[in-house]
Amino acid sequence: MKHATLALAALALAACGAPATTPTAAPAAMPTMKCSAGRALPAERVIRFDVLAMGQKKTGESTVTVHPSGDRAATIEFNDRGRGPKLSLHFQTDAGGAPSALEVLGVDYLKVPVDEHLVVNDKKLAWKNRAEAGETDAGSGAFYVAFDGLPELDAALARAMMRRPDHALALLPKGQARLEKGTDLTLGEGEKKIHVTRWDFIGVDLTPSPIWLDDDGELFGEVSEWFSVMRKGWVEDLPKLLADQSAAETTRLERDAKSLAHTAPAAGLALVNARIFDAEKKTTRTGTILVKGDRIVAVGPANAVKIPAGAETLDVGGKTVLPGLWDMHVHVGPISGPLHVAAGVTTVRDLGNDVELVKRLRQSWDAGKTVGPRVLTAGLIDGRGPFEAPTKTFADTPEEAKAQVDAFAARGYAQIKIYSSIKPSLVPSLVAAAHADKMRVSGHVPSGMNAAQAVEAGFDELQHMNFVFLNFLAKNDEDTRTPLRFTRVAEKGMTILPSSPEAKAFIQLLAKKKTVVDPTDNIFESMFTDRSGKLPAWAARVEGRLPVLTRRGLLGGGLPLPDDGADARYKESFAAMLVMTKALFDAGVPLVAGTDSFSGFALHRELELYVQAGIPAADVLAIATIGAARVMKQDKDSGSIAPGKYADLAIVDGKPDQEIVDIERVTTTIKGGVVFATKDVYATVGVGP
Repeated sequence: MKHATLALAALALAACGAPATTPTAAPAAMPTMKCSAGRALPAERVIRFDVLAMGQKKTGESTVTVHPSGDRAATIEFNDRGRGPKLSLHFQTDAGGAPSALEVLGVDYLKVPVDEHLVVNDKKLAWKNRAEAGETDAGSGAFYVAFDGLPELDAALARAMMRRPDHALALLPKGQARLEKGTDLTLGEGEKKIHVTRWDFIGVDLTPSPIWLDDDGELFGEVSEWFSVMRKGWVEDLPKLLADQSAAETTRLERDAKSLAHTAPAAGLALVNARIFDAEKKTTRTGTILVKGDRIVAVGPANAVKIPAGAETLDVGGKTVLPGLWDMHVHVGPISGPLHVAAGVTTVRDLGNDVELVKRLRQSWDAGKTVGPRVLTAGLIDGRGPFEAPTKTFADTPEEAKAQVDAFAARGYAQIKIYSSIKPSLVPSLVAAAHADKMRVSGHVPSGMNAAQAVEAGFDELQHMNFVFLNFLAKNDEDTRTPLRFTRVAEKGMTILPSSPEAKAFIQLLAKKKTVVDPTDNIFESMFTDRSGKLPAWAARVEGRLPVLTRRGLLGGGLPLPDDGADARYKESFAAMLVMTKALFDAGVPLVAGTDSFSGFALHRELELYVQAGIPAADVLAIATIGAARVMKQDKDSGSIAPGKYADLAIVDGKPDQEIVDIERVTTTIKGGVVFATKDVYATVGVGP
């Protein structure tokens, strides 16, 4: 359930009795329930699963073991580009099916130690994990949702809810969940045949979260386009489960879109009493914006813009009207569409995704069947190997490189994104093929190269600020596909000063080549400064609006801290990233605002971080509007509020050009002349106003 929005990584597990790390001892008040590794309990049933990336590549395994005693154990371990969890679970349930004792041990997706316990002590059900501790009366019937959970616990929750007449259940530490029955499918034939049912969890996460169970109530699969846990021997049926989930989600989103979208009359829509942000001049003025169809037809003082008879008038009431925001680093999914639009984001750039998924979403969003932004696409290409990206497009020879680039060009993609396992010797071939097809080139810096070499080889853009720092902190013979690409920068980033001769030379190279940098600073703020049990600073302002499990997922913390001094070092290194961001801006290096994170909310934080770095708020808004449109050669149609451009607008209750945090108060988004009240859009995905 949790991995549907926070990534499968948050759910992972490993073998009971063989934790990846030595767990810390539980407090004396909470006696630890021991795993069964030391006693030979005969297994009543062992169910095995494959963990898959992009529906095709096996990247790990999982098991569920049901003991005669009623105890259950579960494991999961997988590798995602050097990251990935290894955790173990053992739990018991009460008469209602809720956990009465539970233990999770190991490491999570970022290799942070996990030592989670739930026990009954003095008629109290008490829990402790790396972010929380609490207790309630035993026998309450509420279901404890593990902080470091796994699909088997989701199956247990579904089984417990099925016992209730209303299929609803209180959750611990808090919340309420409901279960709805979805589709029944019969898979296989002859002796190999199984009947499975999709059940949807409602009300605790950003979207209904599906789980597939067999007729015994045992887990069959939890699947998505990115990562899936699927019953071993049935992987060939994964596309059928995905198709069913997609159809159900599309039906829901299309229903929502009909109630959310407001289309103005043919005579037009006039936004009056508007505080209009001029992204070109980085100034504001008061006036009227006239929209007809999907385009802006006039902008100016109230006495200079004639409102046609029959046009609808929207009194903005002095709020600021911005050009629709751009997020230049996303990986879209169905749920991200409403989240972007509600945040005032009307255009995004997808930097690597399933080709058919992006095509389907873009067509639906463009047609207005569902709610979502405009999408520009980049084709991700990686080399094969142990750290390969979760993608279907690989190139290990010049011939493969050209074929992959040409295939993306034929689909109308705007650029390619080179990934970390591409052989450095192939970079010139990829660059030449992309430029010949009039496509941009961006990406990670392949292992074996540094950022300067990538720029000299023809990269038009660099993704992620850590690769800027690795230009100085990693040698070409070090494998930057591993977590080293994060930990080295966390440990030593504070030593890189933009004023040093080496940094100055590199910044001058970027400026000379007009190489764009996509910092995604918000990612590194999370990795380097978030701590278990504490909400990130940005989330404190919005946490009350988030569904229970979504908010809880923000308490997980960042990278593991290897020693007592690491907390200070990592925070200093993140501060150095902001200093570098400002230095790039001052030197004239083009920046784009991308997130690679929580749709909508993360872009607001990314812009706030640029201001925190010292870039004026008006310049930051220009980066996220006209600057992005210019980089993508879309500025004739987008990026500023001007006649002839798309009527893509965000109405903000505040003055974000002066106080950037006001960007979080988008009240209305207009995409192509269609008006959306953002509180209503948020409500469809479980986010409060």
